[in-house]
Amino acid sequence: MSWETVIGLEVHVQLATQSKIFSGASTQFGAEPNTQACAIDLAMPGTLPVFNEAALRMAVMFGLAVDAEIGMESVFDRKNYFYPDLPKGYQISQMDYPIVGRGSVEIALADRTTKTIGITRAHLEEDAGKSLHEDFHGFSGIDLNRAGTPLLEIVSEPEIRSAEEAVAYLKYLHALVRYLDISDGDMSQGSMRCDVNISLRQTGASEFGTRTEIKNVNSFRFVEKAIEVEVERQRDILEDGGIIVQETRLYDADKNETRPMRSKEVANDYRYFPEPDLLPIRIDEAYLTAIRDQLPELPKEKLQRFIEQYALGDYDARLLAAERETAAYFEQVVADCGDAKASANWVIGELSARLNREDLEIANSRVSAAQLARLLQRLADQTLSSKTAKTLFDVLWENGGQDVELVDQLIDEHGFKQVSDSGAIEAMVDTVIADNPQQVENYRSAPPEKRKKMLGFFVGQVMKASQGKANPGQVNQLLNEKL
Repeated sequence: MSWETVIGLEVHVQLATQSKIFSGASTQFGAEPNTQACAIDLAMPGTLPVFNEAALRMAVMFGLAVDAEIGMESVFDRKNYFYPDLPKGYQISQMDYPIVGRGSVEIALADRTTKTIGITRAHLEEDAGKSLHEDFHGFSGIDLNRAGTPLLEIVSEPEIRSAEEAVAYLKYLHALVRYLDISDGDMSQGSMRCDVNISLRQTGASEFGTRTEIKNVNSFRFVEKAIEVEVERQRDILEDGGIIVQETRLYDADKNETRPMRSKEVANDYRYFPEPDLLPIRIDEAYLTAIRDQLPELPKEKLQRFIEQYALGDYDARLLAAERETAAYFEQVVADCGDAKASANWVIGELSARLNREDLEIANSRVSAAQLARLLQRLADQTLSSKTAKTLFDVLWENGGQDVELVDQLIDEHGFKQVSDSGAIEAMVDTVIADNPQQVENYRSAPPEKRKKMLGFFVGQVMKASQGKANPGQVNQLLNEKL
């Protein structure tokens, strides 16, 4: 039996306001537990919430960036449930009238195709506190520093069909909120978290199957793994004739499995009703225009500019424009060396490979953009060969530092300078030809279409004799002349 996977994501983004959404307490991460929770966050009697307009502005920025409908009047509601990290016994959220309505984003997939994923809504709400289990024996601690931190919950349409699409969508949102500078998106600190809704249906069916929700997945890799194991679990149940129970589950990364957390609530369970202590939020076109005028260049706009300005292919341009920091690094390399194609190849290739290997962000690259540009200049003026350029990159990485003059210094210290002396290269070519008479005879007696491949042997011998420093172009030219 063939099954289709149906996935919807609820992405919670902590907004980078200096104070909380309904109080003046700090949102700074890393403070001692319960030192940034004021009387409002603790739900002390007589306290009233005061809305933080900065959170509204950031939500509207996001809405405009995904071409969404903006709620000109939005309303806060009380979402009622009891949990120890929620002092009021309810969460202030938005139900029927969110600030951001329908929008969409375009994601790029590994096979170089693109897909549009609809956004149902994005609404403002307050974060809850955090339960601490690992440092206590037999009981849990509660840290309310996070309580009241402004969240933007972004709800997708159930249009995602695979773990790959889910990760691509999540990465796009991650890049977008960082481009907009409305969140640092740090998933390790909880700045961006994801609830994954998954169901299966028979291929061709129009009705959705019963869904489960996997709560609070906090990395791209875990989202991918959680979807894969939950899809497999549901498929096994359905193919054995069982039924899927609607429930909330947790992903256990150590065991690579999902396990039940609680039965899945529906909206009625939360007894939503309008928040009586907050007036509706009303905005006008002038407010939208002012925010729209302040929007930075967005990923899709930067992508198009990279294609047009630097004559890059769509795939390379997408990789370079995907993260704001990567795009800035690339543009600095181009500005310093003047070669967009070489800059793109090295940023996407050597640099990205090293960053991935060491699990580093480009902001922590041990080779600066100015250093990479100088290396590319030395490659262009034939001071370096392609082989010695890669070796120099490795040496630069290990040496660290940001001094651009270090590039030329290391070229001299390590003898990386390419041999372009025609006399010296000619002498090596003559020696190789003299030392390999049988290969020379085979080459000369071979048909022209086979000689190009056979020439590689002689080129390799000359490069070996020069320790990779001979100018490959001159080597090829001399070998063609003498053979």
